[in-house]
Amino acid sequence: MSDVLDALRRHPDLEAPNLHAVDATDRLLLDEAAPALAGAADGTVVVIGDRYGALTLGAVARHGVTGVRTHQDRLTGERALHANAERLGLGGFTSHGLDASLVAGARVVLLQLPRSLDALDEVAALVAVHADPSVVVLAGGRLKHMTTHMNDVLARHLGDVRARLARQKSRVLVATQPRPAAERPAPRWPERVTHPDVGLTVCAHGGAFAGTGVDIGTRALLAHLDDLPPADGTALDLGCGTGVLAVALARRRPGMRVVATDESAAAVASARATVEANGVADRVQVLRADGADALPDASVDVVLLNPPFHVGAAVHPGVARALFVEAARVLRPGGELWAVWNSHLRYRPTLEAFVGPTRQAGRDPKFTVTVSTRRGQGAADGGRGTIDG
Repeated sequence: MSDVLDALRRHPDLEAPNLHAVDATDRLLLDEAAPALAGAADGTVVVIGDRYGALTLGAVARHGVTGVRTHQDRLTGERALHANAERLGLGGFTSHGLDASLVAGARVVLLQLPRSLDALDEVAALVAVHADPSVVVLAGGRLKHMTTHMNDVLARHLGDVRARLARQKSRVLVATQPRPAAERPAPRWPERVTHPDVGLTVCAHGGAFAGTGVDIGTRALLAHLDDLPPADGTALDLGCGTGVLAVALARRRPGMRVVATDESAAAVASARATVEANGVADRVQVLRADGADALPDASVDVVLLNPPFHVGAAVHPGVARALFVEAARVLRPGGELWAVWNSHLRYRPTLEAFVGPTRQAGRDPKFTVTVSTRRGQGAADGGRGTIDG
């Protein structure tokens, strides 16, 4: 198995010296799960949160487990798992959404602990309701990101939660005994909250960034939506999260077709619920995509973007640069990218290089809003080779 783990890559996700496909938690989880995986019946093992395939392919390679069901929130992680499996000649697994079909009848669940307690709650609730009563959940994480609140969340849904000894700054929690329905919290996902100040309802699954709130970066860009050129056409909410910008734009511009994309499965499910809740499903299409790879070149008139600046736990500029390149690719010449970003990141020269002439539309000590006008076709092509620098 060590050869399998050592051979894993992050591709098509960003690859850099400080970004790794396997970590100590993956290795510890596989070691702690070995007794449960040994001889596991076909279709009874579930893997949730596997970043690039270490848990899924480790279980298959070491124990010959078959019929593994796996869920990864990030599309790039899902694609990396399938690419690693093809390159190494491994199979025995299928990818699923985060729903009842993922965990129905499961007896062993391997889980990379999410940072969000809400995301953990949604997973634990699904397991408690739909897994086999004998299920064993092995949930691992890095000590610096773990809190006792994670134990509490698991204990809401599973009656016995125990911590194993730490190793290499990682630890595994083992949870068993799904609670009966009368003892479990009422189902809560997706949650929904109405925000009168922005005039819309936000729906969110547990793993969605900002939950049912409206983060301050999005608010900064919302304040400028009325400044967009008064034209119809197609707009893209790139990295849409819960779909706030897409819905707000669709309401302001009834004649505009809006596409919202995100690689997070939780974000896409949340955005679809937000779109439905606000009555704009006829004008907003939500797609799970790596950047805007579902859209053809030069097909969009306006792009809205509130880019992240983390890759997992690491601060890395490559993720924002990749989104700038994607925006340039899908914009028609003369189309506009409206972006909001943390002012200290100083993205304006990067936007000038990858997209085109860029002006400042707004700025405060925290955020800057810029408008970049797409140059003629091909101007961004040279940037594709340098997005991870």
